[in-house]
Amino acid sequence: MEAAAPLIALTLSAVLTPYIAGLMKKARIVGRDIHKLTKPEVPEMGGLALLISIGAVSSLIKPEIGLVFLLFGIVGIIDDLAALKQSHKVALSLIVASPVMFFDIPRYVDVFGFPLNLGVIYPIVALLYVVGSANLVNMLAGFNGLEVGTSAIALAFLGVLTDGTARELALIGTAAALGFLWWNRYPARVFPGDTGTLSLGALIGLVAVVGKVEAYGAVLLIPHFLDFVIKAVGVRFGVRKHGRTEVLPDGTLKAPPYPSFLGMIMRKVRVNEPKLVAIVWAIEFILGLLALALSQLL
Repeated sequence: MEAAAPLIALTLSAVLTPYIAGLMKKARIVGRDIHKLTKPEVPEMGGLALLISIGAVSSLIKPEIGLVFLLFGIVGIIDDLAALKQSHKVALSLIVASPVMFFDIPRYVDVFGFPLNLGVIYPIVALLYVVGSANLVNMLAGFNGLEVGTSAIALAFLGVLTDGTARELALIGTAAALGFLWWNRYPARVFPGDTGTLSLGALIGLVAVVGKVEAYGAVLLIPHFLDFVIKAVGVRFGVRKHGRTEVLPDGTLKAPPYPSFLGMIMRKVRVNEPKLVAIVWAIEFILGLLALALSQLL
C-alpha cells in the first residue's frame, strides 16, 4: 500500500483536476488571472481535486487525519464561496482541527535533536501548529503554481524526514500536489482556491505533528511565516485596500504598494511571474535541504 498510495493519489489528482475545472467553468466559478496582461478567466476551487484524491487515500491509512484534512477543505470551500474574514477563517480552523488534540502521539517536540517534553500543553501546541500551518500556506499565494509547488516541495522533504504513517501521508500529498501542479503551473488552467491551499497547509502541519518533526516543518514554513509577519506589522493584513501587484507591458511584475515577502523579491530582482515562482520554489528547496541537514547533524 505504501508504494501504491502515492501513485493512486497522483492519478486521481491529475485526472480529476481538469474535470473539476470544467465543472467550475460551467458553473461560472472563475477568477481573473490578474498577473497576466490579458487577465484571462480561470476556473476556481480546483482544490476539490486535491481534497478528493488526498482525502480518499489518506482516510484508508489514517482515518482521523483524513477527517481533519477534509474538514479543512470544507472551510476552504466556504471561504471560496463566501469570502470569510480572516478572523472567521482562523476560528473555523481551530474548530475543525480540534480532533488533533486527541491524537495518540508522544507529547514532546524534537527541537533539532533535543526532545522538549510539553506534557499536558502539547495537545494545544499541536492544535495551533496545524491551524498555523494551514493559514500560513493559504496566505502565501496568488501566483501560478506558487502555493501548490511549495507545498509539494515541503511535503516531499517531510516524507524524507519521517517514517511510517507520516511518511505515507507526506508522499500521498506530494504526489497529489504534483498531479494538480501539471494543470496549475504557468499559465494556470485552474486555481486551487482556498479549498486547496488550506487543506494542503493543514496536511503539512498534520504530517509534521504525527511524524514528530514539528521544528523541521517550521523551517519549511519560514517563507510563509515571514510573509505573515511582514504583512501583520506593515499593513495589518489590509493588503487589498493598498493596491495590487502590477504587470508591466513586458510581462515583468511591479511590487505591490505594501510590504510582503513576495514584494521584497520583486523589489530586489526584476522578475516575471514564472521567475518569481521559481525563486520561491528554490528558496523552499534550500530550506528543505537545511531541514534535512539539521536532522542528520543534530
